[in-house]
Amino acid sequence: MDDLQPRAATAAPPVSRAGPADRGPFMVYVASLESPRSRRAMSACLHRLAGMLHTAAGHEPGPAPGERFPWAELRAEHTTALRALVGRQTTDGPDGQPVPWSPAYRNLHLSALRGVLRTAWRLGEMSTDDYQRAASVRNFRGTRLPAGRSVHTAEFTALLRACAADRSPAGVRDAALLAVLYTTGARRAEVAALRREDYDPGERSLRIVGKGEKQRLEYLHESAAALLGAWLAVDDTPRGPLFKPVHRSGAVQHRAMSDAAVRNAVIKRRRQAALPPMTPHDFRRTFIGDLLDQGVDLATVQHLVGHASPATTARYDRRPERRRRDAVDRLPFPTTEFPPQPR
Repeated sequence: MDDLQPRAATAAPPVSRAGPADRGPFMVYVASLESPRSRRAMSACLHRLAGMLHTAAGHEPGPAPGERFPWAELRAEHTTALRALVGRQTTDGPDGQPVPWSPAYRNLHLSALRGVLRTAWRLGEMSTDDYQRAASVRNFRGTRLPAGRSVHTAEFTALLRACAADRSPAGVRDAALLAVLYTTGARRAEVAALRREDYDPGERSLRIVGKGEKQRLEYLHESAAALLGAWLAVDDTPRGPLFKPVHRSGAVQHRAMSDAAVRNAVIKRRRQAALPPMTPHDFRRTFIGDLLDQGVDLATVQHLVGHASPATTARYDRRPERRRRDAVDRLPFPTTEFPPQPR
C-alpha cells in the first residue's frame, strides 16, 4: 500500500469524491452484465478492489462500498499500484495457512476494474487518454492445476442410497438433483435455474441456460429420468422451478433452490454416505472426463457442457495425464532390495 499513497498524492487527484451511486460507473457497469451470476461476481470484485484502495489510503481495513467509490478518478499510477495489491492477496487454505490468489482469480478482478473504467469513459467521466492509460494494467501470468476430483460410479451409488434412506420429499428431490448433475454435467447455478417447462419427459431432454444466456439441450440417462420423474410426482405443479426447497416438515416450498442450496444438498448427502469431500463441480468434471475417455470428440463435449472455448474443455481431459504417467512407468529403473531394518 506504500507504493500507492505517494504517487496518488503527487501525480493524481485525490481518490475521495463520488457522484450519485445510482447512475455512477459501478451501477451502470454491473447493470450492463447479462447474467445474475456475472453481476454478483463483478460486484464482489469491485467491492474488494475498493476495500484495498480504502485500506491503502490509511483507513481501517474492511469493506468499502464499490458503488460510492470514485472510479473515474483513478489514473495509471493508481491502477498500477492496485495491480500490485491484487498480486499480494491471499485466502485461507484447507489447513488454515494463507494461499495466494490464483492467476485466474486475480485477472477476474482486473477484468472488473477495466470494465468499470470503460463504463466511466463511456459516461464521459474520463478522457480517452486517462481511460486508456488507467486500463492498460497487464494480466497476471501462470496457471493452476484444475481443482476438484472425479466422482466414481460406486460413490454415486452411495449418494443415491443416502437419498433413498431419507423417506422425506427432500430425499426424492436430492436423488433427482444428483442424477441431473451426474448425467448432464450442468453447473450448479444452471441446475438451480431450471424450470418445469425446460424438461421434456418424452425426449428426456433438459433445456439449460448457461453463461451469456446461451441455451443448450442435455439428455438424461433413462435411470436419471426415472429419478426425476419420481420427484415430479412429489411436486406435481405444472410450471415453476424444477427443484424447490423442502421444509424440515416435508412441505415443498414454492420457490427455486439457490445455487448455494444445490451445493449444500451435495455436501449433506456426501456426509451421509461417508465419502471424501466433493462439490457439484466435481460432477461436471466427471461428466466431461468420462465423455472424453469414451472417445467423444472435443467439439461435441464442448457443446454439451456449454464452454465458450475448446481450450476450457481440454483442461478436463484426463488422457494426457495418463499418457504422461504411463511414459514415466516405461522408464528403466533398477530394482534394489534393501536389507530389513533392525527393530
